[in-house]
Amino acid sequence: MDIQSIKQRFGIIGNSPLLNRAIDVARQVAPTEMSVLITGESGVGKEVFSHIIHQISPRKHNSFIAINCGAIPSGTIDSELFGHEKGAFTGAHESRKGYFEVVNEGTIFLDEVGELPLNTQSRLLRVLESGEYIRVGSSKVQKTNVRVIAATNVKVMEAVQNGKFREDLYYRLNTVPLTIPPLRERKEDIHLLFRKFVHDFSDKHRIPPLSLTEDAQNIIAEYPWPGNIRQLKNIAEQVAVLEKERVVNGQSLVKYLPSPTNTSSGLPMLNQSGEGSNNFSEREILYRVLFDMKKDMTELKKLVIDIVSQNSSRVELTEQNEQVISKFYKEIEAPVKDATPVHYQSENPYQQTPYVHHEEHLEAEEVEETLSLADKEKEMIQRALEKHSGKRKNAAQELGISERTLYRKIKEYDL
Repeated sequence: MDIQSIKQRFGIIGNSPLLNRAIDVARQVAPTEMSVLITGESGVGKEVFSHIIHQISPRKHNSFIAINCGAIPSGTIDSELFGHEKGAFTGAHESRKGYFEVVNEGTIFLDEVGELPLNTQSRLLRVLESGEYIRVGSSKVQKTNVRVIAATNVKVMEAVQNGKFREDLYYRLNTVPLTIPPLRERKEDIHLLFRKFVHDFSDKHRIPPLSLTEDAQNIIAEYPWPGNIRQLKNIAEQVAVLEKERVVNGQSLVKYLPSPTNTSSGLPMLNQSGEGSNNFSEREILYRVLFDMKKDMTELKKLVIDIVSQNSSRVELTEQNEQVISKFYKEIEAPVKDATPVHYQSENPYQQTPYVHHEEHLEAEEVEETLSLADKEKEMIQRALEKHSGKRKNAAQELGISERTLYRKIKEYDL
């Protein structure tokens, strides 16, 4: 089967040389029994390539199952993959077959394999090397004949160096490496994909199709698309539904494109001062502390005046006393007033320039900053999730909190 036939069969759109190379590697490795490690960013379509390999392999008539390793809790992942015996743990009321037993003679696709715990990685390595595994709570060795296709969007060698991924498992999985290019490296395919998504969506919902002007086509070609094909499809559907005009220009299209966060695209970052996003967050926290300090000093000033007034028989509240108190307050307040927040304004879709609020707007900004700590927390969580394309584990690490706390906050704020 040639590359063009594979594209037609599996609905792959594009003529990028990098895409064609990836399809050609999948086509060549499919008839073999070798393990394959598919690498690529989130949203590039790694699972599609696992289907290509299975469907044109000798195992095509046997079972295929795709498992997202990152979506299964670490406490139950061994049971899911290898099965368990009755009474092996609390709640194990009966024996259960694992995926490697159910899909015997077939293919297992392990998506996000980099999320597997180290002890599960050891079990997986044994399956790959000898085809043997042991159910949880059992001592009996069982055999299976399963082809493993793995995928990850993390840099596995960095995970190996950090001790989060077994080096021997990496080399065992990476018998044939298959890299799927990100959308920003397939610029010639972006408009084709956009047009395909709009056409499919229009047919599905019976609405007139739309087209892009030349400037709009240039904008989507230069946008970095951190969410890759998944994000492009989402934007195409938004534009198809919300735009009244069926010919969309660049000015209208820009409204649907969020600020790019992928620095590898070569586009300028939001913060032009050279500081990273972590520094920017720390600066915001500092402003918050300073404004809270001003609020506390205001209350302290009122308290001092009240005490002096109530004890006027012993301490007379003269004009000189009031001047001393006011001077004390102004000295404390000065650093807070100087700490004017830096905000950003945009003159085009991708470049941001900082500006400082005029002094007459300072009071309004101060009130806004002290309205709600919960709002600031919600905003920080949203930024972290956007930065990591919805990857909760990475967002939790960025925020310095546990995944469990992040899940609770997401539920609490209805994100």
